[in-house]
Amino acid sequence: MDNLSGSVALRAGAPERARAAVDPPMRSDAVRGSEYAVLLRRVRQAGLLDRRVRYYGWKSAITAAAWVAGWVAFVLVGDSWWQVAVAAWQAAVFAQLAFLGHDAGHRQIFRTRWANHLYGLIAGNLGIGVSIGWWTSNHNRHHAHPNTEGEDPDVSGVLAHSGERARRGQGVRRLIFRYQAWLFFPMLLLEGWSLHGASVRGVASWNIRHRRREAVMLGAHFVGYLVLVLAVLPPVHALAFVLLHQGLFGLYMGCTFAPNHKGMAVLTAEESTDFLRRQVLTSRNVRGGWFVDTALGGLNYQIEHHLFPAMPRPALRRAQPLVVQFCAERGLPYCETGLLESYAQALGHLNTVGQSARALPPSEPDARPLVSSAKGAD
Repeated sequence: MDNLSGSVALRAGAPERARAAVDPPMRSDAVRGSEYAVLLRRVRQAGLLDRRVRYYGWKSAITAAAWVAGWVAFVLVGDSWWQVAVAAWQAAVFAQLAFLGHDAGHRQIFRTRWANHLYGLIAGNLGIGVSIGWWTSNHNRHHAHPNTEGEDPDVSGVLAHSGERARRGQGVRRLIFRYQAWLFFPMLLLEGWSLHGASVRGVASWNIRHRRREAVMLGAHFVGYLVLVLAVLPPVHALAFVLLHQGLFGLYMGCTFAPNHKGMAVLTAEESTDFLRRQVLTSRNVRGGWFVDTALGGLNYQIEHHLFPAMPRPALRRAQPLVVQFCAERGLPYCETGLLESYAQALGHLNTVGQSARALPPSEPDARPLVSSAKGAD
């Protein structure tokens, strides 16, 4: 992690400093709450919350053309090994559509709820087979309680993000916790299937708006997808294409999520933190220029995105200097690193947590702090 523009990186080996940042002394809740209002006012005055419909117009057109071109190539290539390249292409395009659906879910594109929802239905349900209603409901919980055990669905799944949870694991779950750093990338090959399955379950049983419309669009995607694949390829080759395409889609999506929060502060549901610190301390930015911005769908500006979820994607880069300066003024750690280093930190954190499951019996209490970092071995 780099010390940029007066910011300080959150490191393991210094849990007391991390805890002090989460709950600094001599600061009342009123003062801490007003700090975010000051930052929000600066951002508004800079026009960074204004809609960027033109940007999303050409971005959507290019992505839709790439999606259509991929399926045209699929038909033209036919029963050939070149379908491997088509599967990789469509996996990347599916991820780009997911990013656009993500932005619509946060109402970054249009001013009205209905327009964003309709866009999400087309990009998510119809385009890639992921329910915008399910995703928005699930993702909003993550934004409200980032890296908070028992509250954030992103840290309550297959992996353990704290030593306490790793030691509580039993059976197969405990085995996964032990080797989760090694299993992380292979398990991402299943992420696409997880998104599809959760979408179907959400539409079927969750109390989401416009459930019937969501079901129709989701069903249209799955039926159209399977009919097209089986019409072009023999069954065995069709199965291979689907497995490769969905596996690469899940891997891509997982690789965009991994740098954002893994290895950053892990909070408990009992901890009381103000919005500003909760979002900044649990998030990590990834630098790398326009290519990383495109490849990660703007999620590399994770701190700014969590502070201002409705901020249009192209404004995040412009907001970053304001946020860095604001955090430096208040001595608040601002974490930014390169892409490869972010993966190293995430895997290092998962390995450190996994050692708890390998070394200690489930009944032994957790004596280590819950706030942790990817550099746990430093």
